[in-house]
Amino acid sequence: MKNVIFISPNFPVNYWQFCHELRCDGVNVLGIGDQPYDELSFSLKSALTEYYKVSTLEDYDQVYRAVAFFAFKYGRIDFLESNNEYWLEQDAHLRSDFNIPGGFRVEDVPRIKYKSGMKEYYRRAGVPTARFHMVGDAEGCRAFIKEVGFPVIVKPDNGVGATATYKLENDEQLSAFLAERDGHIPYIMEEFITGQINSYDAIFDSRGEPLFETGNITGISIMDIVNNHDNSIYHILKELPEDTRALGRATAKSFGVKSRFVHFEFFRLTKDQPIGKKGQLVALEVNMRPSGGYTPDMINFAHSTNVYKIWADMVAFDRSDMPVGEHHYCACVGRRDGKKFRYSDEELYERYAKEMRMMQRLSPALADAMGNMLFLAVFDTQKELEAFYRDAQLECV
Repeated sequence: MKNVIFISPNFPVNYWQFCHELRCDGVNVLGIGDQPYDELSFSLKSALTEYYKVSTLEDYDQVYRAVAFFAFKYGRIDFLESNNEYWLEQDAHLRSDFNIPGGFRVEDVPRIKYKSGMKEYYRRAGVPTARFHMVGDAEGCRAFIKEVGFPVIVKPDNGVGATATYKLENDEQLSAFLAERDGHIPYIMEEFITGQINSYDAIFDSRGEPLFETGNITGISIMDIVNNHDNSIYHILKELPEDTRALGRATAKSFGVKSRFVHFEFFRLTKDQPIGKKGQLVALEVNMRPSGGYTPDMINFAHSTNVYKIWADMVAFDRSDMPVGEHHYCACVGRRDGKKFRYSDEELYERYAKEMRMMQRLSPALADAMGNMLFLAVFDTQKELEAFYRDAQLECV
């Protein structure tokens, strides 16, 4: 029987499903988290063989001792994962320290977590990337901006999501950023790309072969959602475009992706730019974990499948026979509190009751990036999808 450690199985709240499917595949599921056991959901408790509570997952020594305890009690650890960007680096350290197979290790972190480190591996995959500059003094930044022009994007080189990501449009904003930034955090500055975010989402086996592939399109960037407190909209595609599939696979091969659920982001250019022609895909960043929030559930709704099971089958058997059924678009709208919408939450749900798959109030931890009230709905046509987007975001005049 395989022993699999799942870090932070209680957050995000839908991740209990990864643990449930592992348990159904006959795996010992060993959870490590900072939430008291009594506060875990019944579904998660039922999926776990054992749970080890630490006071904080930020303390590596505590997490290390938890892994050591499980290794002593159950024997060799066959797999360790959190499927969470925040713990990606810590997961790698634990795999290295305990010689756990099936994932990235310490030496892999620079290319999978640092945006500057990703550039070379995109180049090897034949994927264009934005010109960049590591932020230092004002003189160096201005020299780079003289080359690429305003606006530019600045963000932490090792960041999660759109946290502390800014669009600088003039010298005044540049000066303010340089004065206010945390000098202990390395920042990367990139030329601004005008494009629509297209993703490649896939689960790979231990040989680097895809077991499942799909993608999504984001209508509003997470940076704008967070900084402007916008609604969020994005959808899972009914069919994955062949150019996205090709670049996604090439990127996975270049980065050495194996035994993982990944979310790669590309820009599809909406006009000709120095980096490429309109319609071309260029690199944004790799995320070596599933797309955030309820996106795995959206993928299930869009493709009549179960990616939680496909991932668990990959861990347990290195293959999956989970069928994929009818294909649809699955739209997500995250509505922001404080806006006066034409249709109330209840009215919107009733208007699209046939298509609606979920209506969920989001926790504060997810609300910044996704809005406060989440709606997931499936549609067969682009026209129906766009009508839902309009109705969901229509505000009172």
